[in-house]
Amino acid sequence: MIKIAEVLPANPTPLWKMVKQVGVDYVVAPLPPTQGSEKPWDYMPLLRMKNAFNSAGFEVSVIESRPPLEKAKLGIEGRDAEIDTVCQLLENMGRVGIPVWCYEWMSQFNWMRTSTATLGRGGALVTAFDFEQVRNAPPMPAGAVTDEQLWDSLAYFLKRVIPVAEKAGVKLAMHPDDPPLSPIRGVARIMRSVENYQRLLDMIPSPVNGIALCQGNFTLMTDDLPGTIRKFGKQGKIFFAHFRDVRGTVEKFEETFHDEGKTDMLECMRAYKDIGFEGVLRPDHVPTMEGDSNDNPSYSAIGRLFAIGYIKGLREAVYGQR
Repeated sequence: MIKIAEVLPANPTPLWKMVKQVGVDYVVAPLPPTQGSEKPWDYMPLLRMKNAFNSAGFEVSVIESRPPLEKAKLGIEGRDAEIDTVCQLLENMGRVGIPVWCYEWMSQFNWMRTSTATLGRGGALVTAFDFEQVRNAPPMPAGAVTDEQLWDSLAYFLKRVIPVAEKAGVKLAMHPDDPPLSPIRGVARIMRSVENYQRLLDMIPSPVNGIALCQGNFTLMTDDLPGTIRKFGKQGKIFFAHFRDVRGTVEKFEETFHDEGKTDMLECMRAYKDIGFEGVLRPDHVPTMEGDSNDNPSYSAIGRLFAIGYIKGLREAVYGQR
């Protein structure tokens, strides 16, 4: 059965207790805080963070945070040192027993929105994207980045890190480009389609080379998200999932509450059951609800609690057990 997780900060906050109180036992963690000359990918910071979560009743299942990787993505001088850092992280994750690393291959900017305060249901604040508003935006400072450049740099990266990940017993879960649209401001985005994900898996076949299936992005790539879950699930390549939804098209969309988007969420849950997915799934982006702060758009505490309850209800309906 799927395991419901939540992304939590490395140091205790009220959110730790809130998600524990609604029955979440698994954590998606950031890179840990450090002491003295330590680096976040060193053994001791990872161990302390894991022990802190364990003491609060959580199991750390995924690290969804990355060391610097821009030179590696661009394939320029200095990339080997960045890749060495990733190898250290993977080795130490294996030593402390954290089984999945979620990474991405978005150069120069991560997820992009043109609004972080669009009015959603009942006046909740949601993030939105309208490509027309950035179509003629100035190019990014590093200049044009091509598909070929990113595919070449990704192949170089994976050839270095996959043997390390295999030895460490850590799975690599590639997150989609958000939005899955290319190019944006002159920068190509290669993790933007179901076909490109298959290319990733086929490029270097390995039991640790797989997918972070972010539904909010994949539902903009395909009209059959449950079928896509089954496609990659039958290959055993879904290592981690983001359970969220949007309304609109890849060029113009807004995020939604989990129960009002374009996706058949119940059928997605059935698909996870059909493929025997037993990894962790987290709510991911949520609207900012009344009484909460929009200082960190998409990560409202109250919205997360609604999402967790909704997902737990779907899981009980599909799996027939709590």
